[in-house]
Amino acid sequence: MAASPPSHISAAEQSTAAQIGGTLFRHRGWLPILFLGVPLVFPGHMSVRLWIVGLLFVGIGEAWRLAGVAAAGGTTRRRSRGVQRLVTYGVFAWNRNPLYAGNFLIWLGFAIISGVFWFFPIVVLLFAFEYSLIVRYEEGVLETTFGDVYLRYKEETPRWIPRPPSTSVGGEHDWGQAWRSETSTFLQYVVLLVAFVVKSRYSIGGRIL
Repeated sequence: MAASPPSHISAAEQSTAAQIGGTLFRHRGWLPILFLGVPLVFPGHMSVRLWIVGLLFVGIGEAWRLAGVAAAGGTTRRRSRGVQRLVTYGVFAWNRNPLYAGNFLIWLGFAIISGVFWFFPIVVLLFAFEYSLIVRYEEGVLETTFGDVYLRYKEETPRWIPRPPSTSVGGEHDWGQAWRSETSTFLQYVVLLVAFVVKSRYSIGGRIL
């Protein structure tokens, strides 16, 4: 659904939480450094079982994220408040933030692989703090841009926990573009996995058992 130029800024977008979230949104590319840097630097008790469980989380998270990219296309790569259309089909009919939900599972998966157990609850708290603010900003922008249409979608679709939609909503998915768009992300996964293998072999307390 195409957007028209907003005639006013919604109260949701003007809230303090949204303003803080807007700053985090513009710099969100740096956030994974903290999520992934700690598991790489600190010693952990890695094991084959943790690798299997962690890779499962990463795989599920990336599949959910990829489905979101295929549905939304280039709108998922924006850094400004401009948005051209409201995507409500595909995984966006199951939850409103599939890319962020996928990111959470991915980051949690790498934390599990690391075996740095004390960091697990911190991952959850950091994600909840940072992305709840980012989402407040995005929701405010969408409310400004799409008005009642977005509010109805917001009322019907959960923010985080996926829920089957009450009605079938179809829409176009560009899977080829999504795979191309995620190429750099896949390369980052490979680099991280290699780094964890190196850590497991040369770090005290980090050897795979």
